Amino acid sequence: MIGFEEGYNFFAQQAGVQVSGYEAYVYVSRVNSEIENLVSDLNTFEGFSTDPSRLKGDIAEFWHSDTFNINAVANDSTNRAYVDRSHDFASADITSNFGKKFGLKYYKDGVASAQQQSKSVFERYSEYKAQGGKDTLEKFLKDRGFADDSVLNDPIYSGQVRIIPKEQLEDACEWLRRKIATESVNRPEQVMRYQETLDMLSDRLRDGEGTESVALSDADAKALALLAKDGNVTAEELAKLGISAEEIIKFEHIAQQAFKAGMSAAAISIVLKVAPEIYKTLDYLIKNGEVDAEQFKRIGFAALQGGSEGFVRGSVAAAITISCEAGLLGEAFKNVAPEAVGMAVVLTMNTMKNAFKVANGEMTKNELVEQLIRDLFISTCAYSLGAVAQTFIEIPVLGFMIGSFVGSVAGAFVYNVSYNAVLSFCVDTGFTMFGLVEQDYALPQDVLEELGIDTFEFDTFEPDTFEFDTFEPDTFDVIFLRRGVIGVTKVGYV
Repeated sequence: MIGFEEGYNFFAQQAGVQVSGYEAYVYVSRVNSEIENLVSDLNTFEGFSTDPSRLKGDIAEFWHSDTFNINAVANDSTNRAYVDRSHDFASADITSNFGKKFGLKYYKDGVASAQQQSKSVFERYSEYKAQGGKDTLEKFLKDRGFADDSVLNDPIYSGQVRIIPKEQLEDACEWLRRKIATESVNRPEQVMRYQETLDMLSDRLRDGEGTESVALSDADAKALALLAKDGNVTAEELAKLGISAEEIIKFEHIAQQAFKAGMSAAAISIVLKVAPEIYKTLDYLIKNGEVDAEQFKRIGFAALQGGSEGFVRGSVAAAITISCEAGLLGEAFKNVAPEAVGMAVVLTMNTMKNAFKVANGEMTKNELVEQLIRDLFISTCAYSLGAVAQTFIEIPVLGFMIGSFVGSVAGAFVYNVSYNAVLSFCVDTGFTMFGLVEQDYALPQDVLEELGIDTFEFDTFEPDTFEFDTFEPDTFDVIFLRRGVIGVTKVGYV
């Protein structure tokens, strides 16, 4: 029963940690999945004969949409952007599920991009006629959903956020300000479209809630177009432009996810810690017909201890897992299993807690070492059987937790049997297990008292005198001593 209890307690310590580690792993995987979507979307242009100077606009659409979604996942936001590839009149290049529409123009310089973004309905009709269009103005407007010619001076992209290359933003804004100043004197009716364009101009997508796309320069858009035409866009190429889990995931993201994972771990730890106490309370109620008040106190203490320790372990495990998976700790740790991280966190924190007890005199060094060896053995069994169970039960986390529970209990039983056998060997032979078992050859205090022998301080000892002629010795009994276990990793006379 002791082995089962020890195994269950170890499982209770690491079950919540495993869940939090898996949540952290899933978080980084989702970020990487969005990055892979960007790679895939850009490579769909493989084989296109379009000149890079024109293809760069299409590249920019997917860049801004997908990098927005990457950051949305990193921010744990449900907001998403979509490239519709619509060719309708003045249609948005990118739409979203948070109510905003975006139009992109990637021209040679800021002035050209601003001109295109501020184009009026009448200017577009003039271009249509210059290209050989035959429709009258009335038909042109009607076919495009306009009721009358009152919209001629309106910008055709009214209501859309206007996206241009990042290095052109300052020049474009300056040009628009000059046009507003000039037209306010010459043609006041034109001011509105330039002002609206200035107000809506940006170099990236934003949702107003902290998520945004990554600004893209004209040169980078053209370079990506060249790679995309050959299908050579890779994660490594994107990393050069700052698109990688290592660059996207910041400290605040790790802290946010660690807190969430810690709460999950705390909830699981509370359940596993409180369950045995609730069982004892119900058992007492059934047997005695009343409730033990002290048992309720133990339930509360178990909940408090389980929740606090579970939160700390879970949040630490999640933070380390995210850092490893995202590459923040180097390439060597990128493929570290979250289950291994969880086990390492449990072992480390248990050792830290025991070391604190040693410092306070509540535990000896030998007891600390013995507990560490015990935890290492049980954790190895739990991890091994957890990995085996996961191959058969393919439900994430569940398979590992079932296996680790069995492994924890089995490991505790095996360790206790082995530990008792080792101590028996040490009792018989005096072996110290390389210093881990203390061999005490001093007589026990009760034996000394039985013999009537008092211990003393050598420096202050003053022997009593006696009269030889009148001395009468007492009778005595024979007591047989044997060697046995008198403490944790300690062998002596009993």
